[in-house]
Amino acid sequence: MNDKLVVTGMGIISGLGKGKEATVSALLAEKSAVGTIRYIQTMHNDIPVSEVPFSDSDMKQMLNIPEEQLITRTPLMGIVAAQEAIQQAKLTENKPKRIAFINGTTVGGMEKSEQFYIDFLENDSHSEYIAAHDCGAGTDDIADYFGIFNTTTTISTACSSAINALIIGANLIKAGKVDAAVVGGTECLSKFHLNGFNTLMILDRATCKPFSQNRAGLNLGEGAAYLVLEKADEAKQRGATALCELSGYANFCDAFHQTATSPNGQGPFLAMQGALQNAGLQPKDIDYISAHGTGTGNNDETESIAITRVFGEHTPDFSSTKAFTGHTTSAAGSVESVISILAMENNFVPANLNFAEKIENIDIQPNTKTKKKEMNHIMNNSFGFGGNDSSCIFSKIK
Repeated sequence: MNDKLVVTGMGIISGLGKGKEATVSALLAEKSAVGTIRYIQTMHNDIPVSEVPFSDSDMKQMLNIPEEQLITRTPLMGIVAAQEAIQQAKLTENKPKRIAFINGTTVGGMEKSEQFYIDFLENDSHSEYIAAHDCGAGTDDIADYFGIFNTTTTISTACSSAINALIIGANLIKAGKVDAAVVGGTECLSKFHLNGFNTLMILDRATCKPFSQNRAGLNLGEGAAYLVLEKADEAKQRGATALCELSGYANFCDAFHQTATSPNGQGPFLAMQGALQNAGLQPKDIDYISAHGTGTGNNDETESIAITRVFGEHTPDFSSTKAFTGHTTSAAGSVESVISILAMENNFVPANLNFAEKIENIDIQPNTKTKKKEMNHIMNNSFGFGGNDSSCIFSKIK
């Protein structure tokens, strides 16, 4: 019996476009999706973001959802991405008996409910948006659209949400509770988002510069991505193609600070070390790290320290793709997992855009140009507020 967990489907939508093909094309062209605000209703039009290049109406038309149906932007993006993953995995053709949907998200329908706060207080003209406000409501909307899930839950651990959704889905399969899991995350932009990060004074007024000495903060982004996980033998029996193996993962919390990582990168260190141990791999086996790399002063320095602690002289190529997509917050772990797997499939290391010079007193620096490289093992990092840190490893099928 082969108990290895494999990925049999992937779907993605982000500022780079809809689907895997558009994503690879933009990455290879080193084309950033960070630009001027188009859809968020805000006075802060000077703050660059990366928005999915489709309106809510556009996505409803793609999905054959009636225009008058109440469904907010976060689940709309989620349905688009999940649909691509489900189709690739042939989940509806030879359906596993028990399928879980584990969704990482935080904002929910807030981008609509925040617009009508005064109306909620004074009248009932937009009260329908109250029910769509919480993040679990969006998860239910996605699950209801497909109607194939036996288990559904929502994970909200800030920027590590989507990898934590992957971890929970993997553990459910290994425990024999489900046969397959659609895992990942979705997150739209909102004024709450924008104003909150602006208050923290960690937003760059230009395109972000991860791991650069002159970094000035992050760019927010939105998007969704999902992976289909199942055991290798069961995937083969269904006639599904294994794209890669989910070989390792780990979650740790250093609880150092509400928004900052500990100076020695203890949480990221433990997450990366734990993922290697779970996969039975050595640091020298990793060919590429998709870094969390937000472009903030704290993250990039502490993540660099943690990478050095784990990998030492075996530090592999690494880069942050957030200058392409913006920081998609709760969806980042799955957006960047899909990007990492696409990079492994297409034999290239994504560029770390806008890098100028390495961080003072840090000996490592990211890959600054797209590079052809055959890769067998890739690590993806997602680190959230409160020190909730997660890493996962994907490996080529041998």
